[in-house]
Amino acid sequence: MPSTRLRSPNAAAGLSTWRDGAAKQAVAEFVEAARAVPAEDRVAVFDNDGTLWCERPMPIQLDFILRRLVEMAEADEQLRDRQPWKAAYERDRAWLGGLMEQHYAGDDSNVRVLAAGILKAYEGLSMEDFEARSEAFLRSARHPTLDRAYLECAYTPMQELLAHLAANGFSNYIASGGGRDFMRPISDELYGIPRQRVIGSSAALDYADGTITHKAEADFLDDGPQKPIRIWSRTGRRPLLAAGNSNGDAEMLAFTRHADKPVLRLLVLHDDAEREFDYTTGAERALEQAAEEGWTVVSIKNDWATVF
Repeated sequence: MPSTRLRSPNAAAGLSTWRDGAAKQAVAEFVEAARAVPAEDRVAVFDNDGTLWCERPMPIQLDFILRRLVEMAEADEQLRDRQPWKAAYERDRAWLGGLMEQHYAGDDSNVRVLAAGILKAYEGLSMEDFEARSEAFLRSARHPTLDRAYLECAYTPMQELLAHLAANGFSNYIASGGGRDFMRPISDELYGIPRQRVIGSSAALDYADGTITHKAEADFLDDGPQKPIRIWSRTGRRPLLAAGNSNGDAEMLAFTRHADKPVLRLLVLHDDAEREFDYTTGAERALEQAAEEGWTVVSIKNDWATVF
């Protein structure tokens, strides 16, 4: 029976944009140890927003959604006095910016209001049409403050890590709170992750006459405790590696544990205001858990020689 062990002279090869230090060493040691694990068990899962690409000043998909809400409000005056169309139409950044802070503080009232608007925005749209709109947006829109295209907002060190893991026999998955079907059109090109390995939030779907369409109903939000559930449902395994950046990723990282196999839990710390952004809002609990459980905290400022 052929061995599944891969041999390489340097377990950190391919991580040229990672500075020498504890984080890079942890990756190298993990990859070296994982070579003894059967290939089918080498599963790695990654959050997307804030872990694989930039999420500030707002998640990229939120920009996509807000543009659709504005279109709807421009076409229907009655929507301009209702949230979330009102905030989108008036460019009310205070209302929009407070959504995630309220969410992490335990108040999801406005998050639910936004979610209802999102579901209504794409009701009846076929999956093919939704993906075509998503892809067109991602290939044309630009980040509002970084002066670069959205597809240039992926973190180069994480792209290198994904390629390095794939070269060492890993199956990489996205496990994101973002929309599954929003990410699928570009996941392979941007991350080397095929569309069937994208796990994310989803609206309920309907089928009729050979077409799958969006319903104005939620299916699931792939965040917090749902992340390990969805990972298990898709892969049937606990991952060996998980990477995230927020409280919503904590359960996924905690789920990544084995008594007899190497594991690596990475938590990306946004601490570089010069090259990206500096914030810990929404990551407080995850950072505490990282300190308590020995997760590897990846400092953008100190561990990455380049960001984009």
